[in-house]
Amino acid sequence: MTTRATGGDPHATPSATPSAAEYAQVVRRLTRAATRSGAALVADVTALADGRAALVDPLAGAGHSTPRSAGAAGLRAVTQPQAHSRLSLHQVSGADGPVLVLAPGPAASASLVTLTAQTAVDLLRVRARRAEEARGAEQRLHTAVLRLLLRGRADTAAEVLGTSATHATVYRLTGPGAGAAHEALWRATQTEASGAGPRVLVCLDGAELAVVACHGAPDPRGADGDQHPTRPLLARLTERHQLVGGEAAPAPLDMFVTAWAEAGAARTGAAVGRIAAAHGLAAHGLLHVVPPDRLAAWSAAVLLPLDGEQRRTLEAWLRSGSAQAATAALGVSEGTVRTRLRGVGARLAADLDHPTVQAQLLLALRVPAGPARATAAVPVLPHPPVPDALLGREHARGWASALLEPLDKRLRIALRCWLAHRGRTAPAAAELVLHRTTLTTWLGECGRALGLDLSSATVRAELRLAVETAAAPDDVPAALPRRGGRTYRGARP
Repeated sequence: MTTRATGGDPHATPSATPSAAEYAQVVRRLTRAATRSGAALVADVTALADGRAALVDPLAGAGHSTPRSAGAAGLRAVTQPQAHSRLSLHQVSGADGPVLVLAPGPAASASLVTLTAQTAVDLLRVRARRAEEARGAEQRLHTAVLRLLLRGRADTAAEVLGTSATHATVYRLTGPGAGAAHEALWRATQTEASGAGPRVLVCLDGAELAVVACHGAPDPRGADGDQHPTRPLLARLTERHQLVGGEAAPAPLDMFVTAWAEAGAARTGAAVGRIAAAHGLAAHGLLHVVPPDRLAAWSAAVLLPLDGEQRRTLEAWLRSGSAQAATAALGVSEGTVRTRLRGVGARLAADLDHPTVQAQLLLALRVPAGPARATAAVPVLPHPPVPDALLGREHARGWASALLEPLDKRLRIALRCWLAHRGRTAPAAAELVLHRTTLTTWLGECGRALGLDLSSATVRAELRLAVETAAAPDDVPAALPRRGGRTYRGARP
């Protein structure tokens, strides 16, 4: 064991060496804790030292700590040991490997603290050695599971992982430092990867680092306390190794293929050292604006006629944008997808080709299941765009106007037309009598002005509801001022 810095009360009286019985008791206690988890081991170290302890990875940040606040203090001590001379730092492995940071209590026996630290470090090294021996097989397993998810075989992937997770958040990062980030992330996330709980997949393919955080259904209101713990760790590694990353919104495992594409699209707009998120409208979205109980009741009533298979088919189609693209997520033929969609339309008595109906259905599918149980179905109609069961007309107009306030008339008309064509540029440009390049440029302006990723199906769905709710009678293609031909004449400065 290497002690990088030691501290304590310089006037403390050295204590007697622990007896054989005390020695055996400490070793047995810590060994039992180590067999459970690294967190349990750190907790028992804290109890024996009557103080605070943390296991810190200099690259990945604080890992296990007791109490939780000891993690931040431990990380500061590792990076600036001279400023924390009262803490003892014990290197577990390698110059850049984990460090056990210990702050014993004033009444703790010095010899007992030394024994505790030495035993804990030895046990941590054993755990690390065993993890390293299994690392190759575990990494191959992660790669295989990722491939299963990309092929739309979510059930098989969850069974292989042995996880109870129903959703996943996908991160895709690239850069020359991806290998070093992968090393640090693997150490930080895989040491406790056991049991049937949620898992974190970490896969390195060339210069791309793919991370899949498996979890339960997310809180629709996006509380910070519900943020997956992998996110801040990834943010630190991305900044440290100057990566470029994209993050998809949490999605059901069945929708993994779409989430994978969203993460890749979000990455294209990220700055070096940052992760760009494709999280929909965030605080401006209807999932945040409408009370949760009202959302849950409406969603349950809308989807009441559909069984599980029909709901999965509908969501795959709406998120991917076409029956052909939905086949990858569902693992069935395009013909089967179309047949199922006809059945969905008949069950709902709805026009599935109407873009506003599509937007409402995707919103209903995104609402996490709650205690609300519907007894009667409600129709899905294009008018009003935001159903009265969610928001009153005036409230809905206020929401839509505030959301679209950054857009001028030109951009509102272009965005509305593009969304009416379900995000297809060519037919929208033809109706607007614009060149496709011009429309693409305008859509880029819309995305920047709104701070949104228009490639996301969930973003487009809520924007569709907003533009239709806020639309003025003259928000139509014919109202664009012209100079001649397909050239738009903007307002003169």
